[in-house]
Amino acid sequence: MSKAGAAGPGEMPAPGRPELSGLRRAAGAEWGPLLRTVRSSLVTARLRAIPVTLTAVSLTLVFQFVQNQEWGYRTVQDIGSVQAWEHLWVALLRTPLSLFVPALDLPVWGALAQILVVFGIAEICVGWRQTLLVAYVATLAGTMYARIGIWIGPVSPIGLPDSDKYVIDTGPSAAVVGLAVFVCWRYRAWFTCAAVAVAMVVEVVSIKNNLAGKEHVAAVLAVLVLSALWEVWRPGEPRDAWRVSGWGHPR
Repeated sequence: MSKAGAAGPGEMPAPGRPELSGLRRAAGAEWGPLLRTVRSSLVTARLRAIPVTLTAVSLTLVFQFVQNQEWGYRTVQDIGSVQAWEHLWVALLRTPLSLFVPALDLPVWGALAQILVVFGIAEICVGWRQTLLVAYVATLAGTMYARIGIWIGPVSPIGLPDSDKYVIDTGPSAAVVGLAVFVCWRYRAWFTCAAVAVAMVVEVVSIKNNLAGKEHVAAVLAVLVLSALWEVWRPGEPRDAWRVSGWGHPR
């Protein structure tokens, strides 16, 4: 006796909804290669696949603990806090560590989640060298934009008020946005890449028209330029080669 709903003799099974099949194919084309790379690496190497990411998470936790102690706040500010009024060389020295210092007005779990997920995916997909390079470029773009925006002034939509030079500029958000764009570009996830870029512009226009929001846009633009330069620099590299490599060599 056939099960209820099963196709009887001479009957064709009911086809799936075409729109759902189309969505599956689109999602597979967009995220399939990236998800397969991440899954394969985590299955074979587990947490050994993301040593730099785990180090970054641990460093962020340490900074969070120390800066919330009366004896440690000034120390963290001296090594990882960036403000636009300070000398440029001071900002440049502090910028690498600034992305691991959580913002005091935001929950630390948000920074930790961003680093664990986005840094982890990037480390697996493009290698730890490029992950750190892109994270630094994105963070540096935000740091430099703050100075340029204040110089332009609030009379321009891309400018900033003079008071923003005293804003403490820390946290991984610019690096996270930049890494998301870079990985999507490298894996040809064009829709997601465009969605992240558009979301950052919408954030500035409609939600957060402040230093942080505009720094996110600056980070996206810097990483897009970096990605385009990468295409020019390695135009003949096989498409699958950079899906399993850091600098074009197997890890």
